[in-house]
Amino acid sequence: MWAPDIYEGSPTPVTAFLSIAPKISISANMSRVSIVASYGGTLQQIFFFCSIASMILGALAAMAQMKVKRPLAHSSIGHVGYIRTGFSCGTIEGIQSLLIGIFIYASMTIDAFAIVPALRQTRVKYIADLGALAKTNPISAMTFSITMFSYAGIPPLAGFCSKFYLFFAALGCGAYFLAQVGVVTSVIGRWAAGRFP
Repeated sequence: MWAPDIYEGSPTPVTAFLSIAPKISISANMSRVSIVASYGGTLQQIFFFCSIASMILGALAAMAQMKVKRPLAHSSIGHVGYIRTGFSCGTIEGIQSLLIGIFIYASMTIDAFAIVPALRQTRVKYIADLGALAKTNPISAMTFSITMFSYAGIPPLAGFCSKFYLFFAALGCGAYFLAQVGVVTSVIGRWAAGRFP
């Protein structure tokens, strides 16, 4: 996978842009297509499969990472799956949940990548080194922790609301398995985000 390598090697503003801009543009274009024209069952099944694959891959790969930026890349992959859940439904509720999800994802990503430069100033490169950030810059450490918990979907944070709306839309269109996979990968993502002190 190229995304974690790009996220780690690129300057932080470029990484933030690469994390947000493609998802917003794809979501906007797919929303227009979904509103204007309906798609058949075959395309809906492809969206289901891609959504499930992205959620599982993002959650499992984030667990194995040791550096700070790499789990953000895998979380980005997982969030593409969550956002694709809205497309999978093909309903107005799905598109509404998608738009809410992309707005919340963009906000969380901007927040996370705004804190990464503070990590570099304190020479924090690995997740295990984040404990030192709490001593040197407690406000950044607390903000980063809250952002990571929001990524994981811990209630009552914004990430939870985003996933709740997306899974509710999936249940509304009868995609029960997709919603179940989303909940399981959210729990796995919670464990991965819990490694950030």
